[in-house]
This record gives sequence, C-alpha cells and structure tokens, in this order.
Amino acid sequence: MNLLYKTLKQILKIVTGRIFLIALLILIQVVFLILGTYFLQTIKVINFILRVLSWAVVLYIMRSTYNPTYKLSWIILILISPMIGTVFFVVFGLQQMPPRFRAYITRFHRTLKQQFRPSDYEGGLMLRKEDPDAARSVTYLESQALAPVYANTESTFYPVGELFWEALLTELKKAKHYIFLEYFIISSGIMWTKVEEILFEKAAQGVEIRLIYDDLGSAIAIPPRFIHRMEEAGIQTHVFNQFRPSLDIFMNHRDHRKICVIDGNVGFTGGINLADEYINYIDRFGHWKDTAIMLKGEGVWGLTISFLRMWELQRSLWNLDFNRYRPTIHPESDGYVQTFCDDPMDNKRIGENVYLNIIHAAKKNLFITTPYLVLDDEMTEILCTAAQSGVDVRIITPKIPDKWYVHSVTRANYPRLVEAGVRIFEYTPGFIHAKGIVSDDRYAMVGTINFDFRSFYLHFECGTVLYHTKSVLQVRDDFLKTQDLSEEITLDMIQKVSTITRLWRSLLSILSPLI
Repeated sequence: MNLLYKTLKQILKIVTGRIFLIALLILIQVVFLILGTYFLQTIKVINFILRVLSWAVVLYIMRSTYNPTYKLSWIILILISPMIGTVFFVVFGLQQMPPRFRAYITRFHRTLKQQFRPSDYEGGLMLRKEDPDAARSVTYLESQALAPVYANTESTFYPVGELFWEALLTELKKAKHYIFLEYFIISSGIMWTKVEEILFEKAAQGVEIRLIYDDLGSAIAIPPRFIHRMEEAGIQTHVFNQFRPSLDIFMNHRDHRKICVIDGNVGFTGGINLADEYINYIDRFGHWKDTAIMLKGEGVWGLTISFLRMWELQRSLWNLDFNRYRPTIHPESDGYVQTFCDDPMDNKRIGENVYLNIIHAAKKNLFITTPYLVLDDEMTEILCTAAQSGVDVRIITPKIPDKWYVHSVTRANYPRLVEAGVRIFEYTPGFIHAKGIVSDDRYAMVGTINFDFRSFYLHFECGTVLYHTKSVLQVRDDFLKTQDLSEEITLDMIQKVSTITRLWRSLLSILSPLI
C-alpha cells in the first residue's frame, strides 16, 4: 500500500508539473498542425501548392550542407507523407538559430580572440614538435574552436561519480574569489544539498558565485523556488533556454555542459550532473557509471572561457574582459590539455570532428565509452575502416538503458560494426553515462559529448582533450576494468535477433536524426 501511494504521488507530481503541461500544450499544437494540413489538402489550389513546396523542400534538403543521414531521414518522411513531412520540416527541421543568437555569436567570435595572448599558443607549438601526429587535432581546435593547448596543468581522472563528488566538495570549500557552475541537471537530493550548503557559506563570505542550469534538463527535479533561494543567498543564477509551449526549433537546443571553475585554478568537467543517481545514492538503472576530469593550472582557462561566453551570451552583456579570471597557479605537468566548447550556432560539428581526428590518429588501439551509439554513415565507416586496418577498436555501451528507443538504435548499429571487427561490450551492472575516447595510450578525451545526433548537432557541449598525460592511462585502465564487468556482443548473438526486432530497429535508425 505504501509503495502504491508513493507511485501515485509521483505520477500526480509529474502530470501536474510544468514540463508535463508544456509538453501537453506542444502536443496539442502538433495535432492541430497535422489536422490543419490534412484539411488544407482538401482545397485543390492549396494541395497543389503544398505538393510543389514538398518538391522544393526536397531539393533544398539535397543541396543543403546538412549531414547526409539527417537529409535522408527528412526525405523519407516527406516521401511517406509529402504534406505532413514538408510542414514538419519547415517548422522543426530547418537548423537555424534565432537572428538575435546569430548576431550575438558573430559578435562574440570577433572579440573572443582578444582574450587570448600569444603565450596561450605556446603549448600547441611545443606539442606539435614533440608529437607531429597530434598536429591535426591541435590545429583544428585552435582554429575552429579558439581552444589553445596548455602545459603547466595537472589532470586527475575520476572513474565514478562518488569520487568526483568528494573532490568537488573539497575544492569548493577552498574557494576564495569565485565559483562558476554550469550544469544540464540540478536535482533535489543529497548531492545538490551538500553543494548548496557550501555555496551558501561561500556567498556569505563574499565569494562571487555564478550558476547556469538548463531548464528542460533540471525542471522535473529541481528544488522548489530554486532561483529565488539562489538570489536570496547572493548567487547569480541564469536559466538556459526556458522551456515554453511553442513549436520553436530552438527548444531542441539544450545546454548539456557540465562545468565547475573555482578561482580560475581548479576546473571540473565530464558526464556527471548534480543529481543523486550520478553518485549511486539512488538506483535508477542499476549501477550508474560515469566519469569526470579535474584540471589544476593553466588548462582551466579553457573551461573559464567556455562558462563566461555562455554567461555573456545569455545575459546579452558584452563586457568581454575576462582576464581577471585567469589562472594564477602554474604547476608542472606531464603532458598537455586542450579544453574546448561546442555549440550548434556555427554548424562546425566541433565535438564530432574531435572524435574523428582521434580515430584517424589511432594506430594500435581505440577505446570508446558512450551511453548512446547513434551514428551516421561517416562515423560508422571510419570506425569500421579502423578495425579493418588492424586497430583494436572497442566500444562500451549500457546493458540497462535510460531510453529504450535510443538503446534500440544503439543496438541497430552493432551488426555492421561487429562484422568489421569492432568489439562491442554492454555494461552489465547498469547504465554507463560516461562519454570518452582513448587511443594508443597517447590521447584521450573526457567530456559531455555523446556519440549521437543531439550532441553533435543540437546541444551546447564541452570536452577536454588530453595529450600524453598520466590521466590518459587512467582513462585507459578504467575502460579495461569496465570491460571486465561487461558482456561482449558477438556476431552469433546478433544473428539470433528476430526479424521483427531488426525491422523495428532499422525503422528507428532511419528516423534517429529526428528523434
């Protein structure tokens, strides 16, 4: 009876919550859009116009610079239902930012370079001399993401959320000047409560605290009157992209980053949000496996810039002198770090191209962890080619999914990869949320970027590339330990999948860029 009461209470909380009501209003708008389109088809002149428009839209899609898999999904939808597909593409498919955001980002990129000094690029020059194989990745991020390479940085890898949380609390308590926090999910619970206690204490001491959280990611579980509580405590707070009952393509763009910067000298990023499942205090999908990286020293500047550019963008404030937030410590390091951010405003696919560059550079081995394996043909082909060229390619995905439909698409990608020699493992104890890649014991990337269309094309993301640091070996060792807890997917297992299941997965794969 007690369990039933809790379940009913939880359901009531969901159906009366803001996100549910907004989603319901959006659904009503979609239904009216569909019914309205069908009604207009009964009018011969409008029917003719819509059919001509559908062909024009298909030609536009074919000539666009969109990803080929994304193009194919929309064209198939339009072929199935020309009217509905065309209207939906115009409303949802055009990958365009609101004019004000395009103007902001153009202005921002023109002035962002002013924040970097010539000395910021010395790390890249040194790394190119020491390791010419890294030049491709280094140059790409320097030129396209304005992300210099830094030496004089310590990096520590955390293989589980519990260790990250412990380190985060320790470093927050040391803050003297400022704390920056940017997270996709903030949720009521023990993890956030402990963080909040320290933030309130530090704010009372005069420490400058700025906080950004994503509205859609946090809305269901965020504490009541959250912004009011933060502002009362003296914590500057911004909600990214408030979720509204509007058929607005920009609602798809979420702030998926996880960044914490303390006094410019300590920075955290990775896959871990501020919610109890990430430290396994509550059980949602079995054991929650996630990772993070802590930087100390010059490399933290990349995270600081990532946070401040988002803060300035949302506040529409263009006081771009960030230099007072620069690192003040310069520890010796055993390698180099390059922290970058990615956003959907510039259509550069930074996150995906970082992965592609690391895959291209692999000579011996390539290990990937990701909660979602939703690949386009280019990524699939490159992974298959690497395996067929003798590179030991291994991928770990979850055994227990958090989204059944995405897991179906993930498994739909197994056959071609396994046939090419890629070894795939599913994390048996539960859900693996870690996003990362490690290659040849030389390079690794830890961040927020999933192997899926949302991370590559729709979300604001961030990551840290590690070159020749001890933490690269920590990432590798963690992968191998995680593999020991995982079940390998064999070709025999794939061939036993029923025909109906295969067809269902194929259908979801075709539509995956639109989900």
